[in-house]
Amino acid sequence: MLQRPRRNRKSAVIRDMIQENRLSPSNLIFPLFIVEGENQKTEVASMPGIYRYSIDMLLKEVESCMNLGLKAFDLFPSVEESLKDKYATESYREGSLYLRAIEAVKTNFPEACVITDVAMDPYNSDGHDGIVEDGEILNDETLVVLGKMALAHAKAGADIIAPSDMMDGRIGYIRQILDENGFTHVSLMSYTAKYASAFYGPFRDALGSAPKKGDKKTYQMNFANAKEALIEAQLDYQEGADFLMVKPGLPYLDIVKSLADNFDLPIAVYNVSGEYAMVKAAIQNGWLEEERAIMETLMSFRRAGATAILTYHAKEVLEKGWLK
Repeated sequence: MLQRPRRNRKSAVIRDMIQENRLSPSNLIFPLFIVEGENQKTEVASMPGIYRYSIDMLLKEVESCMNLGLKAFDLFPSVEESLKDKYATESYREGSLYLRAIEAVKTNFPEACVITDVAMDPYNSDGHDGIVEDGEILNDETLVVLGKMALAHAKAGADIIAPSDMMDGRIGYIRQILDENGFTHVSLMSYTAKYASAFYGPFRDALGSAPKKGDKKTYQMNFANAKEALIEAQLDYQEGADFLMVKPGLPYLDIVKSLADNFDLPIAVYNVSGEYAMVKAAIQNGWLEEERAIMETLMSFRRAGATAILTYHAKEVLEKGWLK
């Protein structure tokens, strides 16, 4: 045999030399959950090692991450039920928990990259990403709320705004609102292909953001569809998105690769709560080897073409020195 591929695997030095994809701290984004109060740090039962933080504890966690070289954070608020209403007015109210958290992180760590979530469900008394009328999610009326929310985030200091609602036209609408108000420098990371997935359960537990009635299938995508993601991506591209995101991650590597192959924008992927919980449960039961399972998972996203990876594993892989 003239060709023996095993010759290029015969030593660690050679394997490292020809490795096609690498993972660095700059590829990682750490999602963080925020709650009201002081000195609060409570573990999410379905997500071992992941916590809800009051703002004072959030700042300590961000500092710890920054010292490890992890500098990008996506913030998610746990909103008290009494503050929720049909139109998610708490989402843009001056002095709200979320806006205070954004401002606190940027004031204390101006070099950090703060990514914010734009969607109504954490603030909506119906638990949906849009305004609900007679069981229907109203698209265009919801855009007005999303625009107010995005503008409030930009004023608080957000570096990247990430609309996760899957309403048609929201990227163009938000881009226009931001530009008209002088925030042309604020980026948009669109949840371009967000599927109606079973893997969001632990996240909804963490925030209490599950729908009160019905499901999200009229706006989140059918998990049987792939070409539809290209339609969504083309629209987001034309409307001014700076990143295209796929969510969830592991069951949708084909979608990550499809967007990476067809668009020049950076591709992000969300390694979601259910994926994290699934891997952690198998590790705790001794069914998977921790480092190998987590690193293989994260590298699969890079191999598929993702530049940015939102993952709850972000801090631990740096703490444990797995990025060599």
